[in-house]
Amino acid sequence: MSYESKDKKRVFNEEFMPHIDAMYNFAFRLTLDEDDAKDLVQETFMKAYRFINSFETGTNAKAWLFRILKNSFINNYRKKSKQPNKVDYQEVETFYNSDSVNENITTDLRVETVQHLIGDEITNALNSLDVDFRTVIILCDLEGFTYEEMAKILDIPIGTVRSRLHRARNLLKEKLKQYASSLGYKDKRK
Repeated sequence: MSYESKDKKRVFNEEFMPHIDAMYNFAFRLTLDEDDAKDLVQETFMKAYRFINSFETGTNAKAWLFRILKNSFINNYRKKSKQPNKVDYQEVETFYNSDSVNENITTDLRVETVQHLIGDEITNALNSLDVDFRTVIILCDLEGFTYEEMAKILDIPIGTVRSRLHRARNLLKEKLKQYASSLGYKDKRK
């Protein structure tokens, strides 16, 4: 199917744009970084527009977009994992030699910043899961996709979706066990 320019804009605005918040939430939960999530969403929407002719109007646009986002994330992750970490030593030295440096700030500022915003044990436990397990929980339990939709988004068989989701939920439950007992919940299996 080939869309005219006017039709592309209509499809983009009506079918894709309503999912921008869900796309950002998914991207943020995958990357754990606001800027990376924004970049990933932007890349996803650019690819969606470029390949809009392969989208079938009336089908699940959200699932189609999530698949593009997931594939972009994996491709970017693979690229980054093959690159060595880069440190600008000049920038670090300039910072630590400046007069405005407080000697006590050698902690990870990301942790410090997020610590006050996210006191949420569940979010921390979810974010600590391997990306494959985190992804299935996000898609199923937070975004409400069916197993069939998840299989298409992740490009894996439904049986793998089910087993991965089962393992992910068990890992999450294990990570939250201590937190639950601190709130007074008891393990019924004992």
